[in-house]
Amino acid sequence: MLESAAHVGLQATDGPLSMDKFGAESARIGREVADGYHRYHIDTEEVDDVNPLPHRFLVTVGKVGLAKLISKEALTYFRPWDPHFDVILSRPCTYGVFSGPLGGFIPRPKLCVGCLRCEVQHPEFVKVLPNPDLAKMGDSYTTHGHIAAIDEEAKKGMVPVRGQGYRGRFGGPGFDGMLTDMSEIVRPSRDGIHGRELIGTAVDIGSKPMHLSFDSDGKLSGSTPEMFTIQVPFIFDLPPGNLESTRLAEVVESTSRGIDTLACLDAHTVARNRLDAPNVVPVLDNAEASRASEFPRARLIELRSTPGRPWGWDAGGFDLAREVSDAIIGIRIHFEEGWQDRMTKAVESGAKVIHLLADLHGRGSDGTFVTELFKEAHMLLLEQGRRDTVTLLGGGGIVGADHVPKAIISGLDAVALDLPVLFALQGRSNGSLRQRAKVDGTLPRELDQEWAEQRLTNLCGSWRDQLLEILGAMGIREVRRLRGEFGRSMVVRHLEDEAFEGIAGYVGGGC
Repeated sequence: MLESAAHVGLQATDGPLSMDKFGAESARIGREVADGYHRYHIDTEEVDDVNPLPHRFLVTVGKVGLAKLISKEALTYFRPWDPHFDVILSRPCTYGVFSGPLGGFIPRPKLCVGCLRCEVQHPEFVKVLPNPDLAKMGDSYTTHGHIAAIDEEAKKGMVPVRGQGYRGRFGGPGFDGMLTDMSEIVRPSRDGIHGRELIGTAVDIGSKPMHLSFDSDGKLSGSTPEMFTIQVPFIFDLPPGNLESTRLAEVVESTSRGIDTLACLDAHTVARNRLDAPNVVPVLDNAEASRASEFPRARLIELRSTPGRPWGWDAGGFDLAREVSDAIIGIRIHFEEGWQDRMTKAVESGAKVIHLLADLHGRGSDGTFVTELFKEAHMLLLEQGRRDTVTLLGGGGIVGADHVPKAIISGLDAVALDLPVLFALQGRSNGSLRQRAKVDGTLPRELDQEWAEQRLTNLCGSWRDQLLEILGAMGIREVRRLRGEFGRSMVVRHLEDEAFEGIAGYVGGGC
């Protein structure tokens, strides 16, 4: 295209083309360039459930009480000419819970939204109660509310906006203790998913030098960027616990390829199923670093501590992996005691990607929540003057769409998703979900690959759209600018201390 434009300009200079024809030709080329531009978008499509969640409410109707009510209404209003005749056939539910063939004698609780109109009108024989089967899902951190939201997002691929507005918490533990600042909307056309201006969600994986150096001839010398770009600031992490399987690996690999992101998979699974690809991140034990050469197409390979050993830093394994592979070598570091020193040594040894891991409740070994841990890692690199030379990935406790921007505000470049993959595919869990190695989950028995890919794609589309809404409300043009923007967050505990400190009876520390 540049050659064509140069050719047109040369003709115009030499005279064969008039200025009018030159202008027309330039316009034509401009249209071709514009028509060839494709704005990144994740295509979503609603899919059916194969393992529906338990419905939210149980609706019980006393059949004797209902029969008495119908009999009374029939005796009172059974006159076709009476204007109140239709009372007999009415159903006290806007959502159709009692609109089945037998009405309230066999209610349809899956349609109930908990408005309680029926119980208010007929408290003597109608009861609406929370479904205990739904309440038992998940655990104390990844609640049935998170699971239901993920399930809805993966089913429809839409931002779950409801007429009642935000019904979540304005404070609490973990990510609920951080609010995002929406007070700086600067341009109405930059309107999230509806805007006419592009809001970028692409992030760079790898290393950029803190400055560029040039020799006397003006040529670039010294360190050069070693990185690649993915289109969304989240990747798929290793499946926790017993979820590792060939079926899931194939689904995650194909989905990550479709939306142009990364999928971390165990290196043995990658080799066994021939999944080596630019979008796949093989994860190797330090003791197996020499196997990095088996994945020539990988752009990123991660090393983890050998099972059964402390979460240590193995410089020998890292150097060996770099010798045998052209891929960027990343290091997985758990938030165990001494993680700061291990991260510093890894970066000094040349690691360009650090993948930080908390437990699945978002806590480090000392109980600190990941927002503080991510901030500490980010600030540590800033103080060392090498923040842009390292990409920080992080995982642990990310189970909601709003957790992604909050983690990036805390200092991450991109977020790693683990449990959301399980619940997007309508899997089920048993027991606590805190320890990665001890997660006990099951996926649907008939896991159709096309269905599963669309579910994961829908989840990513929904979470990206919600990220766009937040970036648009902040007036931020691309997600890279959100990294470490602590001023765009409001910590509820700090706000409460500022507002109430000094007032008798107020106890600081809050949430």
